[in-house]
Amino acid sequence: MSGPAPSQLQPSSPSTDQVTPPEEKRRRLSRPVAFASLAVVFVLFLAASSAPSPLYVVYQQEWHFSATTLTTVFAVYVLGMLGALLVLGSLSDHLGRRPVLLSAIAVEAVSMVLFLTAGSVGLLLTARFIQGIATGAAMTTLGAALSDLNPAHAPHRAGLVTGTAPTFGLGLGSLGCGLLIEYGPHPTRLVYVLLLIALVVAGALLSALPETSQRRPGAARSLQPRLRIAPHLRADLLSLVPILIASWALGGLYLSLGPSVAVGLFGLSSHVVGGLVVTLLTGPAFLTAFALRGWPVGRTLAVSATLLLVGTAVALTGVQEHSLTAAALGTAIAGVGFGGSALASFGTLARIARPAERSELFSVAFVISYLAFSIPAVIAGISTTHAGLHDTFVTYAAAVSTLCALALLAQRLRTTRTRATAGAPQA
Repeated sequence: MSGPAPSQLQPSSPSTDQVTPPEEKRRRLSRPVAFASLAVVFVLFLAASSAPSPLYVVYQQEWHFSATTLTTVFAVYVLGMLGALLVLGSLSDHLGRRPVLLSAIAVEAVSMVLFLTAGSVGLLLTARFIQGIATGAAMTTLGAALSDLNPAHAPHRAGLVTGTAPTFGLGLGSLGCGLLIEYGPHPTRLVYVLLLIALVVAGALLSALPETSQRRPGAARSLQPRLRIAPHLRADLLSLVPILIASWALGGLYLSLGPSVAVGLFGLSSHVVGGLVVTLLTGPAFLTAFALRGWPVGRTLAVSATLLLVGTAVALTGVQEHSLTAAALGTAIAGVGFGGSALASFGTLARIARPAERSELFSVAFVISYLAFSIPAVIAGISTTHAGLHDTFVTYAAAVSTLCALALLAQRLRTTRTRATAGAPQA
């Protein structure tokens, strides 16, 4: 699927000259630098979101809370994020991209301060909830802003960044935090200090971001929680729902239970291992998205669903047979499928939406993704307390495998219908 022509984007996505007075234009970043800056900030938000994951074991040892409490910490983050996606999802279409992004950075910085001072589960829950709000507001706006600034000569670039930044950021944050816990001082503080510094730099950088979305009325009305999709976008989004659910449910499995599986089932005690478990999934995902960026969407989705299914099955076999090698190999294979599905899904969304529709469309896609990411993980955390880690992981992985099979079937059915429609005689 080719991207929209520059002439199609121009009327609705004005240039910096149209929205910025001449005296301010000199203080704005160029479009290429702005695009790169947005990509870096996207990675930063997702890295910050996964950084607490390796620390959960440390918090659990220090504060002696249950697996159910640990899952609650995960759940409140997603609750804050989903609330922001529902309420703030289209706000940047009315107020502009820059003010919403700067506000999200400020709120994220507040959450870092709360993490730094956290001495109890209550404050940890508060920090995660606020972080979820900031991340939700940032993700949908970043996706829209990247599409606005997408270079005309590289129509797939915005979709590539939107699809790969989450996987790269999640892996970077988790592995980086694991390394800091293992080898750095102040394990429950240092990572948040570094992230806070990075957020200050990001705020200074994005204060010079060229505005790509003119102010328009309806900002207050846009705050009403809703999920609205333009009619001409619904069929495309619906076709992506199975693969979004399958891939993000798999991501939720590894971020919520992965470090615990490494410690509890394989006896690995290093804090770095918790980060490596997540990186084994997200690292191949990030690399695959670059490798497959020129592939047709249909082929990418079919191959990705297959690899998700195969990888999850191999990892499940590794856990059942207590084979660390098989579990790691399966995770890496599934990561390849994760990356391909993210590339094809978000790449499609970036290309099919008009500028004024982008924030809302990305909001809906992220809501679907993070519901799949969170709800099964929360259920798994509760199940771990009653059924044990091994049985919970096996059941979860089997369910994800079933979802992958359904996603593959849905993609094949859609491809068949598309070919039949294309070959039908015209009236």
